[in-house]
Amino acid sequence: MRTERWLLPEGVTELLPPRARQIERLRRAILDTCFAWGYELVEPPLVEYLESLLTGMGREIDIQTFKLVDQHNGRSMGIRADITPQVARIDAHRLNRGLPTRLCYLGPVLHARGDDFGVNRNPLQFGAELYGHSGAASDVEIIELMLSTLRLAGLSDVYLDLGHVGIYRALAAAGGLSTAQTGELFALLQRKSGPEVAAYLNTLTLPPPVRRLLERLVVLNGAGEVLAEARALAADHFPDVTAALNYLQRIGGTLDERWPGLTVHYDLAEFRAYEYQSGLAFAAYRRGYGQEIARGGRYDDLGRAFGAARPATGFSADLLLLSASGQATAAPGEERIFAPEPPGGEAAEGLREAIASLRSKGRCVVCALPGQAGDAGAMGCSHALLMRDGAWQVVAL
Repeated sequence: MRTERWLLPEGVTELLPPRARQIERLRRAILDTCFAWGYELVEPPLVEYLESLLTGMGREIDIQTFKLVDQHNGRSMGIRADITPQVARIDAHRLNRGLPTRLCYLGPVLHARGDDFGVNRNPLQFGAELYGHSGAASDVEIIELMLSTLRLAGLSDVYLDLGHVGIYRALAAAGGLSTAQTGELFALLQRKSGPEVAAYLNTLTLPPPVRRLLERLVVLNGAGEVLAEARALAADHFPDVTAALNYLQRIGGTLDERWPGLTVHYDLAEFRAYEYQSGLAFAAYRRGYGQEIARGGRYDDLGRAFGAARPATGFSADLLLLSASGQATAAPGEERIFAPEPPGGEAAEGLREAIASLRSKGRCVVCALPGQAGDAGAMGCSHALLMRDGAWQVVAL
């Protein structure tokens, strides 16, 4: 029986040409956009000690993290499953500027098991974070930057889901739920299972206003009328919930003005990163495609463990998923110029100069090797460098 040693682990992918080139083109375009918005690039390490890597993160990130032992000192390390906490550490501990700080990143992560966010276990995660400002202006900026990067990937049929972690937190506190009860009910709400939520609420002793609003959270998703219904249920009982609803309305209204044609949905039970998010939560979806393509939100307390509980908002996405979902990442027929083997005498020097000149202008030149098999067409070249009228000229094939 043949042993196929080249098989990759389940859920792990590799990039071949020309897809690797397409990914690189999109990577450059996204980073250039972030630079244009004032975001500075950081590159955290792929591996860190667990106490740093998992600081402030919940159980989900813990079980997604591959663990290993540092052979130098025996300490436990992890391969990052999410870059967001690393960037929070850099802002709080390494930079510690005390001013609004905009950071972006793009690099590989590794998941111990698959999840809903991507089909691959080795996503190429990119994102942007804005530290040091609390309020709608920074949240809107992050969302607009996310939408701009999605456009670069050719995703024009995008709609946005907005939610707010503060709504559930306020209701859980008002109902006197324990940490365990809060977690159990949160899991049921994420499944959008009305009967399960109702059955669980029956096991709890809750004030009627809390019970009513918690039970309605499952179905409170849709257009602006969702906010109106929730506001009516919260009136005179939950000022924190009302404040969160007003904040959502403000964010949605601003996006309606600045992004005509963008569909904004409100989902009051959608907050996947509940364990460390602290306010606005959002996710971008493509029409007809059930999986989210980008997500983010506010996480003001994540930096506390690193010595600076700075206001923070950001988003992240998987570049591999975006490139597979988009329509503008496929490269047009790229020009590849096939250069012949150098002739003898002065012509060889002229050929070398012509090749160097073309490459200095960013054009691709593939040089023939002595005795190689395959002509220009077989090498995937669209043009050839030929001697015409006493000069080396690029000629279309």
